[in-house]
Amino acid sequence: MGNKLLLQVGLAHLVSHLHIMTIPALLPLLPSVMNVSFMQLGLALGVFNVVSAVVQAPLGFMVDRVGAKKMLTYALAVGSMSFALLAVWPVFSVLLLAMFFAGLANGVYHPADYALLSQGMQPDKMGQAFSIHTFAGFLGAALAPPILLGLAQVVDMRWAFVVSSVAGAIVMCFLLFSRAPLPVEVTVETATVKDKRPLALPVMGLLGFVFLFMLLSLSTGSIEKFSVSALVEGFAVPLSTANKGLTAFLFMSAFGVLAGGYLADRTTQHGFLAAGAFALAAIFVVLIATVALPAAVLVSTLGLVGFLTGVVAPSRDMLVRAASPKGAEGRTFGIVSTGFNIGGV
Repeated sequence: MGNKLLLQVGLAHLVSHLHIMTIPALLPLLPSVMNVSFMQLGLALGVFNVVSAVVQAPLGFMVDRVGAKKMLTYALAVGSMSFALLAVWPVFSVLLLAMFFAGLANGVYHPADYALLSQGMQPDKMGQAFSIHTFAGFLGAALAPPILLGLAQVVDMRWAFVVSSVAGAIVMCFLLFSRAPLPVEVTVETATVKDKRPLALPVMGLLGFVFLFMLLSLSTGSIEKFSVSALVEGFAVPLSTANKGLTAFLFMSAFGVLAGGYLADRTTQHGFLAAGAFALAAIFVVLIATVALPAAVLVSTLGLVGFLTGVVAPSRDMLVRAASPKGAEGRTFGIVSTGFNIGGV
């Protein structure tokens, strides 16, 4: 069951990140096609992020109540519908509506994905399952610009929205009609005392995880969004070198996630592993900020920072799973994942 379940959840996560990146990937073309300003496009993206942040925790509770597979299927349907609307009516008013529904769908993915993996994967393979899940998201985000922007430039903007919609519909049908067994849904109420991990997570512990996710989002997001500008404007680094450094960071982050999954399955000290990797990454960031490094060393150092921050992710997820009562993974991951949205604002 494990590999088939991981394939289903991984594909769903890939689609979720493809949907997240659809509008950002098309930003260079949307102003002229929709006759809108970048401020209006920023408003549309803001609608997506705010809706995702607001609904993620409540939808996590629904995942535990209704069932993770059902909720994941609904999310794929709603997300696909959002971009189908844009393919038919590519105008600003519909864009706002589509971003509302896409944000609603996006709020389901993390709670449902992690609930399915937590309940359906073998415990000794859990770290690798989490890492492959995260890697699939990276892949979906990476595929968006070349495929969607390429289609919009060569054919028509509508086809980019069609591809985003159809990708979600295909994975939805795969979940609906696949014969692969999914884990038996467990709720906090139906789980036996023997089945449960800890008792209900203390409020302060939950807030601590939200804070952790927010800091991780702030740190890695700052490098992704502002490292090129900071290096060029603040340190007189050539633009080409700064772009190579960011590419190295993103590329190595993906492979750091896979390595982190391997390591997470070979230790129970996930807190020490995550903290150690993140501390090393921070040291290298300070090195970049304080020492004028040669171009090749700068690019390599940013790649190392990306690798180390990637290593953190599976152990981070293992910590959250370990703190969640069995059957409450949806609500737990739903609440703590709001930290990503807060950090991204």
